[in-house]
Amino acid sequence: MSKKGLIGVQMSTIAPAKMPSFEPFEVMGRLTDIGFHCAEVSQVPMTKENVAGFRKAIDELNFNISSLTASIDPMFPGMPGEYLSNEDDYKKYLDDARTLNVDMFRIGMMPMNAIGDVQKCIDFAKRAEEYCLKLKEDGIDLYYHNHHIEFMKLENGKYLLDVLRENAPHMGFELDTHWIHRGGENPVEFIKKYAGSVRLLHLKDYKIANVEMPDMRGADGMAKFVSAFFDKPVRFAELGAGSLPLKACIEAGLAGGAEYFLIEQDDSYGRDPFDCLKDSRAHLVELGFEDWF
Repeated sequence: MSKKGLIGVQMSTIAPAKMPSFEPFEVMGRLTDIGFHCAEVSQVPMTKENVAGFRKAIDELNFNISSLTASIDPMFPGMPGEYLSNEDDYKKYLDDARTLNVDMFRIGMMPMNAIGDVQKCIDFAKRAEEYCLKLKEDGIDLYYHNHHIEFMKLENGKYLLDVLRENAPHMGFELDTHWIHRGGENPVEFIKKYAGSVRLLHLKDYKIANVEMPDMRGADGMAKFVSAFFDKPVRFAELGAGSLPLKACIEAGLAGGAEYFLIEQDDSYGRDPFDCLKDSRAHLVELGFEDWF
């Protein structure tokens, strides 16, 4: 395969909240030691010090920052944070992007009050479209990251994700292999369906784990059974530890224009996330993607 992408890490896998201490340059150094040279920034406060740490990794470790997380409005009303809808925050986002050689922002999720409400979803999409055009003038492309909830099927047979695509035609999509599968679609075929709209692809496996039989005594015994055998077994997993056709997903992404392939594991279930990343990288090397790192 002559054409290739760049495989990196979604920083939520090793976000500050999951580590006893976090300093971007040190963390990027640990990733470099494992064999990674690319990351997408999410769940990392973009303080002056953290931005400087990422910049140092670019200069001294030959690291690549694929994209930054951005929000248009709060996830919940009144939720503190930085938002594109705030003029000062918008300028801060652009300054960070230029400092880190980034030309892509990604929205992690639509506001909570838009989930399941078609009209609010449309309103969000149209607002996102406005910012797509505004950001485009500043050299930034805007992307939306899916979960499973966007695969809620409407009466007309379309998904919420289709509503976003129709009402924000200039917005790209950062598709996630795990969440596509969890939403009931074949990730390979769905990635093909969105060809031309995807520069970023999340590589995340889907695993059914073994669980112990719960104590079913008491009035809530059946509820415990349902939780243990229908909810808890579904896991995020190291690449290769689950059931998804990752090689075919990557090939479909590349054929459709994807450039960055970002490993993400939302939960490592007590394991060191860096060890999980080692396992995921080793699996991709086995699949023939060693020169993509």
